[in-house]
Amino acid sequence: MKNSDAVSHLSHPAALFATTTLALLLLALVIFPKVSRAAEATDQGKQLFEKRCTGCHSLERNKEGPNLRGVYGRPAGTAPGFNYSAALKSSHFTWDEQRLQQWLTDTQSLVEDNNMDFHVPKAEERAEIIKYLKSLSSPNASASSSQVH
Repeated sequence: MKNSDAVSHLSHPAALFATTTLALLLLALVIFPKVSRAAEATDQGKQLFEKRCTGCHSLERNKEGPNLRGVYGRPAGTAPGFNYSAALKSSHFTWDEQRLQQWLTDTQSLVEDNNMDFHVPKAEERAEIIKYLKSLSSPNASASSSQVH
């Protein structure tokens, strides 16, 4: 086949469609495993959250503890309608990975005289819970909040 034959072959609609489809499939093979692993991590975090945290917390309303939807990136002690300890109300920080990690390890090491006496002993479980809470605080999470739990 001559070079000009190869070019004219690719300009044929069926050949162009096949080439485009192949390129998209290859791209999907590269992208979707990453998306799948992220979803698995979030699923694990969700399961751990439900196991460890829902006795006192909810994603939709305040319970014994404050509503945790959107906690990542929220100033500490500011969930609407929750009666926080004076220590947490005056803590003046925003929840991020480092602060959530410290909080779930030992609340008193972050804010003395707070009202939460609970910790997650395993570092990998804390990390998964934090990833899950972070995923609920993303801009896309608010669009899906009506579908959750």
